[in-house]
Amino acid sequence: MRILVAVDGSRYSVDVVDAVLAHQWPTGSLVRVLSVVEPEQFGLNPGEEIRSSPMQATEELVEFVASSLASHGLSVDTIVKPGDPREMVVNEAEDWQANLIVIGAYGHSGVRNWQLGSVAASVAAHARCSVELVRKSKHA
Repeated sequence: MRILVAVDGSRYSVDVVDAVLAHQWPTGSLVRVLSVVEPEQFGLNPGEEIRSSPMQATEELVEFVASSLASHGLSVDTIVKPGDPREMVVNEAEDWQANLIVIGAYGHSGVRNWQLGSVAASVAAHARCSVELVRKSKHA
């Protein structure tokens, strides 16, 4: 089974990791941790190159999530991409032939913060594979 885990750096990403760890995955399952860096989050125009600092911080987050999952025996790799997360998560799932996307139902996305869950809703509507939406935990 191929599981794409989409994280965004919000506190709800912890709930996504917890949800993945709560499952008993079939032997040989592969997990790919993905985070998408939006140029607009850093005051850049679409198409403008993202500076190394925001990209590096996101890569560190993804590596931290991956090491947490790997420490529980999962086979994990990582990827960080620039762009619109609504498109990039769906595209990565299709390109990688994921069987499941696990994504937080809440998160942060700069100006779109008022559209709570807009990325998750878009991914659920457009993905060709199953999508598990992880709600915030009661302790959050």
